[in-house]
Amino acid sequence: MPVAGQIPVFDGHNDLLLRLSRRSINEATAGFLGGDGRGHLDLPRMRQGGFCGGFFAIFVPDIRKADADALFTRDTYEVPLPPGVPLDMAQAATIAMAARLFDIERESAGAFRICRTAADLRGAVAADAIAAVLHIEGAEAIDADFAMLEVMYQAGLRSLGPVWSRPNLFGHGVPFRFPSMPDIGDGLTEHGVRLVRECNRRKIMLDVSHLNEKGFWDVARLSDAPLVATHSNAHAICPHSRNLTDKQLAAIRERDGMVGVNYAVSFIRPDGRRDTATPLDMLIDHIIYLIEHLGEGRVGLGSDFDGATVPAEIGTAAGLQNLVAAMRLRGFDEPLLRKVCCDNWLDALERSWA
Repeated sequence: MPVAGQIPVFDGHNDLLLRLSRRSINEATAGFLGGDGRGHLDLPRMRQGGFCGGFFAIFVPDIRKADADALFTRDTYEVPLPPGVPLDMAQAATIAMAARLFDIERESAGAFRICRTAADLRGAVAADAIAAVLHIEGAEAIDADFAMLEVMYQAGLRSLGPVWSRPNLFGHGVPFRFPSMPDIGDGLTEHGVRLVRECNRRKIMLDVSHLNEKGFWDVARLSDAPLVATHSNAHAICPHSRNLTDKQLAAIRERDGMVGVNYAVSFIRPDGRRDTATPLDMLIDHIIYLIEHLGEGRVGLGSDFDGATVPAEIGTAAGLQNLVAAMRLRGFDEPLLRKVCCDNWLDALERSWA
């Protein structure tokens, strides 16, 4: 049950399934539901912090991981792009991660629900169950004929980012570069153009978070749905290639879209460094800036839990109400807190899935 007086938090992005994929299904489910204290997320800590639901990403890990930790201590850096992932490996990893999400739902005794419609979402939140949206971050598992897209849609896929920060069949992700504009490389491929149309046809929400600028404008031109970035921040505050420019924010506002503010410290800090001592006020600066450019109804939270280094004052999902308390100190009243922390995401998904 939620703690009395909490503001519920709906999260735009997490990488729990990637972390759980490193363990057997039974061990992963038991650890998550029972509270093993690993990573940023498990059910007891989510309850403690008021986490009411969010996007649970399937991300296919790199074949070869770049050793980039030392780069984030420099004034300027660029993380080398990893190689692409073969289709068969990507599909196997995607199925394995989806299976873990389904197993959690089955074993949760109703405390965790995969949501496929807006009614499912609102019903789960009203019932104090975790409302989970199945999301794919980087479409390496989708084949050129879109058979896998249809299978995943039938399984519950309702949100998809065409690329992560590596190239694939559909487009070119934006590298992790600081300082840098996001205008790096080519946009969507011909297959990427088709992917946008196939997602629009099925009402699968498209996430522009990891697209470079050309890819962003390709989606803006092709898609008939709201423009959504599930876990991105303001480039004007932190000039990282992963963050959104004012021009992109204007397009998102015009299309009645949404941005979820990322807790990754290297996307928050004006110096782009990976430092857990990042004050929550720096994160709130992004929230306020986005509200000024998008309006109160188009800004939410997108933690990147289990996939990023986050401020120590948040720590894990158990610390989410610390962020809420810091927002109150910055003048957020209760109605605005509920919008940014939860209700805006529910409204945005309803617009996207309608």
